[in-house]
Amino acid sequence: MNQNIIMEEDAKTIVSRVNLSELAGKEILITGATGLLGTYFLYTIKACRESGIPVKKVHIICRSQVPGYLQDLIDQSWIQLWQGDLCDDSFRKNLPECAYIIHAAGYGQPAKFVINEDKTLKLNTTVTFDLLDKLKQNGKFLFISSSGIYNGLEKECFDESDVGTTSTLHPRACYIEGKRCGEAICNSYRKKGIHVKAARLSYTYGPGVRLGDQRALYAFIEKGLHGDIALLDHGDAERIYCYVADAVEILWNILLFGREPIYNVGAKEKVTILELAEKIAKTLEVSVLVPNINKTVAGCMLVERLNIAKIEQEFGKTDFVPLDKGLQNTIKWMQIQYSSELKRGNRY
Repeated sequence: MNQNIIMEEDAKTIVSRVNLSELAGKEILITGATGLLGTYFLYTIKACRESGIPVKKVHIICRSQVPGYLQDLIDQSWIQLWQGDLCDDSFRKNLPECAYIIHAAGYGQPAKFVINEDKTLKLNTTVTFDLLDKLKQNGKFLFISSSGIYNGLEKECFDESDVGTTSTLHPRACYIEGKRCGEAICNSYRKKGIHVKAARLSYTYGPGVRLGDQRALYAFIEKGLHGDIALLDHGDAERIYCYVADAVEILWNILLFGREPIYNVGAKEKVTILELAEKIAKTLEVSVLVPNINKTVAGCMLVERLNIAKIEQEFGKTDFVPLDKGLQNTIKWMQIQYSSELKRGNRY
């Protein structure tokens, strides 16, 4: 069975909803190309080419080995792989100039960025400067920021005009302040007439991640595929998860047609971490184990909700993949992709 059929179908849906015609004959550079967002950007471009829009070349940057589920796609003649560390100055100097640049590289998992603080900061600052200088005249640039910059606020819903209240000593300051500085860099180039936008991405999920991802949703699925799901706390934190196909559809619109400098990117369906675990457990027919002592995760916000009125009004985005459907797609993909690693008896 084609393990990537879900991603291919999602990509076709995105292409049917977003006018990508201006990409014809152009070259695109994507950092973080083998991550969740990068994977969906690549499949969208594949679907775009198959629909008759001849994207000339896509330059993808990958620091580590290309995952198996992307190998066939990476081998396409219209894709140029640049394997190396973006934090290496000499590596960045050799990157090509392109008409479109999507800067999606970064350590999205807290467990990773807290042990790579210097690189987390550099990826969002020095690297952003150099990538902006690689943008061709009249080109367009998209910086993937984070809803994490609202950390510390206590209000019902976060607007793009809101400012977070975290200290530089915060456990996640490298990520939060890195994204904030990256946005400031983009703003400085916009004042010089450069077409650059920033997208404050909320919790995004879907098919297309490596095994061992430590973010809650994927950790729950992986635990559930092995057995029961044990929580680290009582799961009181509330989240709004956005399915990756919805997120990438919005991101394409921001890059190509956005009129504002900054956009919140998320969905609407609220869920607590405990409820999320229970949904996954029900699908996998396992139990959720809640600890007696309610430990808090360092730097984690209890509630995070984004006001997405801009994307609703500007792009007409009002329909989102329901969480249950998105979880079903994600679980199914992980079962197929990682069956040999996860197999235990007759169940995965």
